[in-house]
Amino acid sequence: MGDVDGVLAAVDEGMPGALERLFELLAIDSISTDPAYKDSCLKAADWLVDDLRSIGFDANRHDTPGHPMVVALQNSEISDNGPHLLFYGHYDVQPVDLLELWNRPPFEPVIEDTPNGKVIRARGAADDKGQLMTFVEACRAWKKVTGSLPTQISLFFEGEEESGSPSLIPFMTENRDMLKADLALVCDTGMWDRETPTISTMLRGMVGEEITITGPSLDLHSGMYGGPAMNPIRVLNRILADLHDDQGRVTLPDFYEGVTPLPDNVKEQWEALNHDGTAFLQAVGLGTPAGEVGYSVLEQIWARPTCDVNGINGGYTGEGFKTVLPSVATAKISFRLVGEQDPDAIQKAFYKHVEDRLPADCTVAYKAKDGSKATVMPVDAPAFKQAQQALTLEWQKEAVYAGCGGSIPVVGHIKEILDMDSLLVGFMLDDDAIHSPNEKYSLNSFHKGIRSWVRILNALSKKEES
Repeated sequence: MGDVDGVLAAVDEGMPGALERLFELLAIDSISTDPAYKDSCLKAADWLVDDLRSIGFDANRHDTPGHPMVVALQNSEISDNGPHLLFYGHYDVQPVDLLELWNRPPFEPVIEDTPNGKVIRARGAADDKGQLMTFVEACRAWKKVTGSLPTQISLFFEGEEESGSPSLIPFMTENRDMLKADLALVCDTGMWDRETPTISTMLRGMVGEEITITGPSLDLHSGMYGGPAMNPIRVLNRILADLHDDQGRVTLPDFYEGVTPLPDNVKEQWEALNHDGTAFLQAVGLGTPAGEVGYSVLEQIWARPTCDVNGINGGYTGEGFKTVLPSVATAKISFRLVGEQDPDAIQKAFYKHVEDRLPADCTVAYKAKDGSKATVMPVDAPAFKQAQQALTLEWQKEAVYAGCGGSIPVVGHIKEILDMDSLLVGFMLDDDAIHSPNEKYSLNSFHKGIRSWVRILNALSKKEES
């Protein structure tokens, strides 16, 4: 039996212990956004430090102005000349509101039977404690069977991912030398479906803006002032309506600068997924794609930039009717970016778009969300091909390269601060209800996720399968 076969056998035999450890971590209510759970975040960080030390890592808790970071380094050198890998995950979780919508207490993990198989039910089961522990358990199995890891590995766990990561950039900048490696591994993504493993290769960037239009100094009676007085909602409506043309394209000048066409081989692979765009929309009560004309639903989500209004407020919005002209009107707008689009240039173009439509009697105030560029992974690099082959071997179905409509800011920070690419492999499913009541993680995802990382580490270390 070769090393990798023995390690995989150890994973299978060790599942009861792996689940026991995961349940201990899931029972810690490490909600990062609520100060009332500060001690719980400390407890989760300390739990990880102790667990990582138990398998031979030099693990330490690093306190920050917010919640702690956990960094684990190898205690000894290894004989192989494989790459140095940095694995990133986060131990904090989303709030559980509304609690009455949960079928059981969110921090009392349990295995449940469902029509699609057994699941682990708890807050954080999929996002991201279950995912994080797939990698830790893979390392544990390697150490148990061979006495070492197949290549140099460091681990980096954050406690503020679900609350905006305010301490992340300063920590990474100050500890660049400690965190630097050859390649980052991130397990905070999902699979195409229950049987198809996935490597996420495109992440959209983002520009977020809140604008407040102010007109009169106070709310006005619409009978007395309607007509001559400028209404900020009317101004806001024009600003927002002019952001798109009738083909679904964003109208900001040079908005599409840096947007590159989808390579033919990637487009062919996506088409082979047979994604049903109509069914995708019908599942949420829609039926007609509203994005750019000429692109499939999957392309619109994964490979095209967007502009969306996320919220509008102004005037009287309570029950009944109040005939006022409001003093202020506010909107929140987000742009999802792809390719080489420049967040700063798009922000400036948006400001000009607003100010060009601002009448003399109105002023505007901006509140910006930190912008981030899109990330495109070098899928032709050997590590990506090795990981794809390893995943295909484990799942017995070809692993696909997929885009991701959302953003994972840490991946951009890893690139910008540490000058490293990231390999994004995750085992979440679309129905795992992350951020929602009754979050779950497929038991199969957890088990085969551990086995997948065993195979990926074996492949990246340049060892040959026996």
